Amino acid sequence: MCLDVGETLIDETRVVEAWASILGVTRLTFAAAFGATLARGGTHREAFRLFSDERDWPSQATAFDEQYGAFRASDLYPDALPSLNALRDLGYRLSIVANQPARRNAELRALGIDAEVMAMSDELGVHKPAAEFFERALALMGDPPPEQVAYVGDRPDNDVAPAAAAGMRAVWLRRGPWGVVFESAPGASLVVRSLVELVGRIDDAWRADR
Repeated sequence: MCLDVGETLIDETRVVEAWASILGVTRLTFAAAFGATLARGGTHREAFRLFSDERDWPSQATAFDEQYGAFRASDLYPDALPSLNALRDLGYRLSIVANQPARRNAELRALGIDAEVMAMSDELGVHKPAAEFFERALALMGDPPPEQVAYVGDRPDNDVAPAAAAGMRAVWLRRGPWGVVFESAPGASLVVRSLVELVGRIDDAWRADR
């Protein structure tokens, strides 16, 4: 099993708070604009353009890194560690491969996240939703048959659709902005609203084949 990070293991509320501060708007305004952009079919980057010239992105990204800092224990969803342990007890081998800076590997391990494979997009040199991202993830896992691997993530566009296209069992975790704004995730083998529910229903991702 392979899992995403943002809004899967990590609650990104502090991400919203940091960007609102950097862009000089309230958290409510930024969150509302972000959600409205997604609801219209736009991307999260389009939401940033409502508040800032895209040419300022490099300096703002640096400001974000300084303000947000490292992952904290309080950023972990309460069900993250218990559910990972429960999945491991069920016999699942765990991998975490996500769109994140490379330094998040050490930060996640420091928070107690244990996985056989952990890799972030910056070190891989390829980002979701690119097909190569999922090819690289499978390679890191030892090239198992894709249909034997569940990929768990919160975004229908970045996680579910490309994971399904790669032949994996795509699991849509409906939490965070994408879980509210989107009504469906084509290609999902399983839809859950928490990692606790995932633990109880993970076998359903393969049930259609039985």
